[in-house]
Amino acid sequence: MELAINIAMRSHCVKRHVGAVLTKETRIISIGYNGPPAGTHNCDEEWPETGCERDSKGSCSLALHAEQNALMYAVKNNTNVEGSTIYLTLTPCLPCARMLLSAGVKNVIYLSSYAEYKGLPKDEGIDFLEKFGVKTKKFAEEIKVIDQLI
Repeated sequence: MELAINIAMRSHCVKRHVGAVLTKETRIISIGYNGPPAGTHNCDEEWPETGCERDSKGSCSLALHAEQNALMYAVKNNTNVEGSTIYLTLTPCLPCARMLLSAGVKNVIYLSSYAEYKGLPKDEGIDFLEKFGVKTKKFAEEIKVIDQLI
């Protein structure tokens, strides 16, 4: 989870930084953070005050979500994600939950709630995953911060 937090810091989103680490059999197989598609521009550089335009649901109209980027990076590198575990700094939205299920991710470990962040009554993505047999768990361990490396 600490790696997912560090990866989230790479995000150029003005609103929220989210990180994802995809693992399989104790190995990291892919990473991702929320941001615009490759070849476009970074929101914090183009619109530093407001971020990019919002869609009809109030979400970013340009950025890909962290879990989407992690899945696409894995596919791009011919990595099999069937049976994998994903560590997320924020629970997946419903569309991302559908992608995780379809890709064969079997475990989702998250740090914070998307529903709480968005002011929603429940985490639809988590409910969806659990309904279809994906194990979900809130990360409850202590996060260790390394202030400096020796």
